[in-house]
Parts: sequence; structure tokens; C-alpha cells
Amino acid sequence: MLNLLSFAKLRFLGSFIMNKLIQQIEKGKPFFEKISRNIYLGAIRDGFLAAMPAILFSSIFILIASVPDVLGIKLPEDFSSWLWKIYNYSMGVVALLVSATTARCLAESVNRKMPGNKKINAVSVMLASIVSFLMLSADEIKDGLATGYMGTKGILAAFVAAFITVNVYKFCVLRDITIKMPKEVPGTISQTFRDIFPFSFAVFAAVIIDTIIRHFFGTSFAEAVITLLQPLFTAADGYLGIAIIWGAMALFWFVGVHGPSIVEPAIAAIIYANVETNLQLFKAGEHASNVLTVGLGNFVGTMGGTGATLVVPYLFLLFAKSKQLKAVGKASFIPVSFAVNEPLLFATPIILNPYFFIPFLLAPIANVWIFKFFVDVLQMNSFMYVLPWATPAPIGLILGTGVSLLAVVLVFLLIAVDAIIYFPFIKAYDASLLEEEAENAAIEEFESITPVKAAEKVVEAKPAVKATTDKPINVLVLCAGAGTSAMLANALTEGAAATGANITASAGAYGSHYEIMKNFDMIVLAPQVNSFYEDIKKDTDALGIKLVATKGAEYIKLTRDPEGAVAFVMSYFD
Repeated sequence: MLNLLSFAKLRFLGSFIMNKLIQQIEKGKPFFEKISRNIYLGAIRDGFLAAMPAILFSSIFILIASVPDVLGIKLPEDFSSWLWKIYNYSMGVVALLVSATTARCLAESVNRKMPGNKKINAVSVMLASIVSFLMLSADEIKDGLATGYMGTKGILAAFVAAFITVNVYKFCVLRDITIKMPKEVPGTISQTFRDIFPFSFAVFAAVIIDTIIRHFFGTSFAEAVITLLQPLFTAADGYLGIAIIWGAMALFWFVGVHGPSIVEPAIAAIIYANVETNLQLFKAGEHASNVLTVGLGNFVGTMGGTGATLVVPYLFLLFAKSKQLKAVGKASFIPVSFAVNEPLLFATPIILNPYFFIPFLLAPIANVWIFKFFVDVLQMNSFMYVLPWATPAPIGLILGTGVSLLAVVLVFLLIAVDAIIYFPFIKAYDASLLEEEAENAAIEEFESITPVKAAEKVVEAKPAVKATTDKPINVLVLCAGAGTSAMLANALTEGAAATGANITASAGAYGSHYEIMKNFDMIVLAPQVNSFYEDIKKDTDALGIKLVATKGAEYIKLTRDPEGAVAFVMSYFD
């Protein structure tokens, strides 16, 4: 009895300390949200998202070209050259593409804060950013363009070109530094002349920077900035660096702020550049040794989603005894297998749950450390190919590192380690839920045998859903990567078919919505992007679109209740 009391006191004390710690961390949430809404970080994130089709397109051909070599299959030389040509003219110019998409995304963010009659021309900004990037990354004229910096190695220069270009345009537009044409001149021609000064100034600024860098360092800006930051990249590639990166992602998400939105833009340049470097090392017969890559995040550090939660729903199904965790496991194991873990995070819940604070931070760190050990000590190749983030983590890890026995062993080891880390905390939380469920069952049993007058019985009626509306309602659901948003969009589609409601729904990723949002009557923000509510509201108000930000448990409930999701949408149009 004494041991049980001591255990109960210890458990209470541990829970009390953990709650206090989480409360202190949660106080930083407004600061974290402010960082996630920074327009420069957002431009990097959204710029990469816009360029992602080219990156994923190229990955198909690089896999076809490279994997057979790993398996000892020799492709015909002409066919292999054709595959590499496609790769070189897609992934090989990704920095050029990103310089344009980042500039456009930043210009759109800046335009929201500009006076109504003064706007930056997004197309002109893209063109100016491309030219500026070429100025910052080109070799001497006699040698032509520095093609090595058109790809991932030039991404840092691409960001600089985009940032300079947009700010030069902002300066010129606000101060009306332009060539004004008579009002009789058509708008398209007039706009062309209005953009001459900001275009020229932006490109000339890049020329000046390039000239200064070449004078003092004897190399291009693109090469100089990589050389300058190499010590930082080397430190980030170490055990401490990768632990901080993926620990921070988990910490931010734990308090309800989408961690990758804060951390990934800061490391975007190096994680893609290292993939290209690893591939070149591998082709040269050397060890692909750079650990800090995009694949490390997608398939190791966030295996199954932030927090390395791939094993969690399966542990719920196998070992949990509470009805709640059994239900969550059943509902979430499929999306989590494809790195969509919001149903798990918000339905368990894991977010702000003291029971999961330690494993949610520890599992990602353990994963990236083990991966680094396999690369550094056991000489396994690191990630050489970029695969879609929604690829199941075990498959992505094996393919992304070039298909090896060590990669297969690593997959099983990571799953085992994550299961060991999460298991005791799951059992503790499951025990607490069992107590709650037992108490609730006792209350329900007591009420069932207690005489209650019929007039006192209250029946909760489900709100009726209108079968039709006068006009179609087009709904756009936005999340971070278009995975979570698809769940609610599918529920709305299913609910509309069942009820006859005139609703259509589409899913999208925040940042890729600017061009299409005008086609919708309502935008629903998933929990991980609801911190952007104030930013997007300026656009929806201008277009007369209804905007709704959802919370975790509410969102998950709607995804599981198609008719309820329809009722939710209709409630905003009554």
C-alpha cells in the first residue's frame, strides 16, 4: 500500500513539474507565431513550394538513372544521357527558378502592406530577380555562366537576389520613382515603362555587389557566400546541430506552432545543396557523407510527421486498452504512414500533453543521431535523391540513400528505438485514460439506474443540414502541405453527396493559394496554419471571401463527420 501511495505521489509530482514546464514554454507561443509569420521566411517557404513540381519531376528521372547502377544494372549510354539531361535542366536550374518564385511570394506579401494605389508588379519582380541572380552567380564573361550555381548550390544567392529585388521595387513604387506615361497610353505599355527604373536599379544593385565581391575575394557572390557560411553549415551537420534543428521543430509543434514553417526556411539552402553534393560524391565513387539533407527531415527526423510519430498509432492499436487511444490509432495509422500526423497530434492529443513532451522531442533527436552514426561510422551513404515528403518514411529512407542493406537495417532500428521511447509514456497516458473511462462508465451506470422523469430527459438533436443552397459554395481548405487539408476537403465532398448540399471543396497548401483563392467563397485554415489568419484575412476581406480558422480537436472531428462538416460550412452562410 505504501509503495502504491509513494508511486502515486511521485507520479503527481512529475506531472506537476511537467505541466509547469509546458506552461513556461507555452508563454513563448506568440513569439514563435510571430517568427513563423515573418514575410522573408514565408517567401522562402512558399518559393520552394512553388518550385517543388520541378524538384519532384527531376527526382523521377534521377532515380531511374541512378538506382539501376546501385543494383548492378547498366543502362544504355544514350538512355542514361537522356535521363541526366532532363535532371540537369530541371533540378540543375532550381536556384534560377527559386530566385523567381521567392521574389514573387515576397512581393505578394509586401503588397498586402502597401497603399491601395501602389503595388509591386509581381511578374516584373520575377524577371528582375532572375537577372539579378545570374549577375550574382555568373563566372567571368569569357567562361559563360557558372552552371554549378544554377542548381542547389546557388540557392543562397537566389534568396539574396529575391530579397534585394523586392525591396528595391518597394522603394521605387512607394516614392513613385518611375516613368509616367500619358493616360491615353494602354495600361500594359504604361506598366512596362513604370517598371524600367525599379528593374534597372535592382539589377544594378546585384552588379555592384558582384563587382565588390569579385574585387575583394576573386570569385562570384554565390561561391563566396557558401564559403563564408561553410563553418556554420559544418556545425549544423554535427550531432549538436541536427539535434537542435529537429528538437526545435518538435518543440514548436508541441506548443501548437507549425515547427517546420519556422525551422525549414532557415536551412532550406543547405539541405537541398547537400543532396546535390552527395549525388556528385556518389557518382565520383566517393562516400555521400553530408547528413543534413531534406531527406533527413522527411524520412528520419520527422519519420511519420513531426515528433517521429510513425510508430505511435500502431502502438495504440497493439497495446492501448483505453477506447480513446484505440480509436485514435485506428483512425490515424494510414495518414501517419504518409507523414500526415495531425489526426494523431490533435485527437490523442499529443500537442500540449505532458505525457508526450519527452518522447515527442527525444524520438526525432535519437533518429537523426542514429542516422548520422550509420553515415559517419558505418559508411552508409546519406540522402542523394529528393523524394516527395508524403512517401512512407521506410521507403523514402531506403530509396533516398541509394538502396542498401544498411538502410534496410536502419529502418527497422529506428522503428524499434522510437517504439521503445514512446511505449512507457503511451502506457502511462493509457492508464490515466482508463481511469477516466472507468469513472465515466460508473457515472453513466448510476444515472441509468436512477429514476429520471421523462420531462427531464434532454435529447441533443443534431443540427439539420440544408439540402440545397441558392448558389454553389466553393470551399478551399489550406494546411502546410496539402495533406491534412485533403482530409477535410474529402469529408466535405462526401457530406455534400450525402445531403445534397451544393458544396464543392478543394485542398491546398498555404502559400500556393494566392492565384486561386479568388475562385472560392470560403477558406478554412487547418490548425497548423491558423496563425496566418490575420495575414490572409486582408486578402479574403478584399475579395469578399469568408475565412475560418479551426482548432485541433474541432478540425479532426470535422474530418470524421462529413455531414457535420457540411453543417459547419453552411452555418457561415445562413
